[in-house]
Amino acid sequence: MPGYGRIGVVTTLPEKAAAFLALHRPGDPVILPTVWDAWSADLVQQEGFPALTVGSHPLANSVGKSDREGMAFADVLGRVREITAAVDVPVSVDLESGYGVEPAALIDGLLQAGAVGFNLEDTVHKEGGRMREPQEHADLVGRLRQAADDTGVHVVVNARTDLLLAPAGDPAELVGPAIERLRLAAAAGADVLYPVGRHEPEVLRRLCSELPLPVNAVTLPEQGDKGYFAEAGVARVSFGPFLQYALGTEVNRLLAPWR
Repeated sequence: MPGYGRIGVVTTLPEKAAAFLALHRPGDPVILPTVWDAWSADLVQQEGFPALTVGSHPLANSVGKSDREGMAFADVLGRVREITAAVDVPVSVDLESGYGVEPAALIDGLLQAGAVGFNLEDTVHKEGGRMREPQEHADLVGRLRQAADDTGVHVVVNARTDLLLAPAGDPAELVGPAIERLRLAAAAGADVLYPVGRHEPEVLRRLCSELPLPVNAVTLPEQGDKGYFAEAGVARVSFGPFLQYALGTEVNRLLAPWR
């Protein structure tokens, strides 16, 4: 694939984690197609992408479960092991709000499954979908950073806020508070910041210019453009559930004449 050089062969988790972190360059975003099983992960690797991310929504869909921590943490790790066994590239995992698992156990499980990065969102699904307070979320990021550092692997922490995701009221008024939330997470030890949502261009540029760490954006694979995200200053682009949705639409198209 044009624009991509494959990461050299790396065999240890510390090497994979370092290689993955180095891919996050503002203005030259790494594209991480979001996968859900060994088959989709292998397709992404065959296309030459240097890393991939496992999405909680498509992963849950693939086993008949619901998103928002409808899967148990142990079951997530089982599927992640299948994915990391199928590919050589670094793998990051959407761990939702952490499944209520203690930081050391979460990090140990992630590494034992062969992954070197994770997303952590601030909506607590096991507590009625409440949003963590800004410092509360940052404190959890900090505990996870310390747990990861204790292993000797620089696990790539992608701190997410849901504040801009389908908000009530004027989204523009929430950009400032979202930035403050993510700045706290950055100070606590995050490596990447994820103000999740499909934002207007001026909002995306503001987020990238005012946040102190590489920014993750999300888009639809059939509509996005790498150049647009590069110009905005994005460092990482993922697809959330939208790649799986697009494949589902194509399957429907192929099967329709056979009804």
